[in-house]
Amino acid sequence: MTTVKQQPVLQGRAPQTFSSLLDTFFQDTVNNRRVQGFTPAVDLWETEKSYEVELALPGLKKENINVEFEEGVLRISGERPFNKENQGQKFLRVENLYGKFRRAFQLPDHVDATAIEAQFENGILRISVPKVEEKVVKHQISVK
Repeated sequence: MTTVKQQPVLQGRAPQTFSSLLDTFFQDTVNNRRVQGFTPAVDLWETEKSYEVELALPGLKKENINVEFEEGVLRISGERPFNKENQGQKFLRVENLYGKFRRAFQLPDHVDATAIEAQFENGILRISVPKVEEKVVKHQISVK
């Protein structure tokens, strides 16, 4: 059996000294970077009839998600609010990311913008962008 070395999630952000470790611990609070925003994971693939997009948005409600298509660009944005009531609580660790997000994808010209469908279920946003026949820009006509 071969073992594979796992790369740390925070690679490149590891503190170099014990002092910087303590600084990171005390500065990594809810008020610092955890509520500034996040970038959701995306899977994007092409089928014969469409382009498919899936975003992982756990903990969001569909009311907090906006999907729009303009000038060939599919834009997905929203917000995961931090709703933990602070009733004398002192958070020791917050690993979930909160705040606003925005993703944009340039799509080819041959898509049917009026038939784009988006469905949100179990924290996964699925968007299907149907293709249309490619526009003929140049076509050689044979002379008979």
